[in-house]
Amino acid sequence: MKTVFNLAAILFIVFSLQSCNLISAAGFSSQGQPIKEVKAELTSTTANSAVNVDHSQWNILLKKYVDSEGLVDYKRFKTDQAKLDGYLKMLSEKEPTNDWSMQELLAYYINLYNAATVKLIVENYPTKSIKDIDGPWTKSRVSIGDKELSLGGIENGILRKMNEPRIHFTINCASISCPKLMNEAYTAAKINEQLDRAAKEFINSDKNDITAANPKLSSIFDWYRKDFKVNGKQDVIGYINQYSNTKINLGATITYKDYNWNLNEQK
Repeated sequence: MKTVFNLAAILFIVFSLQSCNLISAAGFSSQGQPIKEVKAELTSTTANSAVNVDHSQWNILLKKYVDSEGLVDYKRFKTDQAKLDGYLKMLSEKEPTNDWSMQELLAYYINLYNAATVKLIVENYPTKSIKDIDGPWTKSRVSIGDKELSLGGIENGILRKMNEPRIHFTINCASISCPKLMNEAYTAAKINEQLDRAAKEFINSDKNDITAANPKLSSIFDWYRKDFKVNGKQDVIGYINQYSNTKINLGATITYKDYNWNLNEQK
């Protein structure tokens, strides 16, 4: 009986450790990264931070290889992989701290996520979909100092915890149905305006079919519905109506569009 109990205890510990690893890999852990919640209306500023990160290297690459529709020339991007690696190395060495402002942290993590995603595609190009790559969001592959984070970790463990739902319209998963990859880097100096622009462009794009009575929305509004709040309460319709050219009736029935995971590649 004692042997059976000991075996059960060992199996429980092993399962618990595996579960913790899976949770961390799947993106519920911040890996100790600093997180600051947006608790009031966000303003753009560089004045309240110990560090102002220079994202100009990423900005140049985006201008060169991403068009106005957010489609990426991955084939040509491969020729500049050394510059992309250099930018990611610079971000890794910056290593955010609590002395950074909320604005700097938002810009840093959004750019890090997008640049690391482009690197993932470039390293595996040609590919038809990011989902054809092994563990695209769960494998720890993004360096910050001596820590290795997954893309899921940056999204779920950090950015979503910052209480800024507009991040969902800025991070790009290299797929057709994703919010487009903006062809400029996010910066603390323009972060609020950039987040607003991303929200308006995504909500009013063909990623959603918005009508007053029968809206058909991106699956993003289904997967992350808890994040979209108005006055502190979950309210997907109310949130969308803040940015949508067409207002949705409050009692409307929402359906969701199939997600197109094909690569957001320039043809």
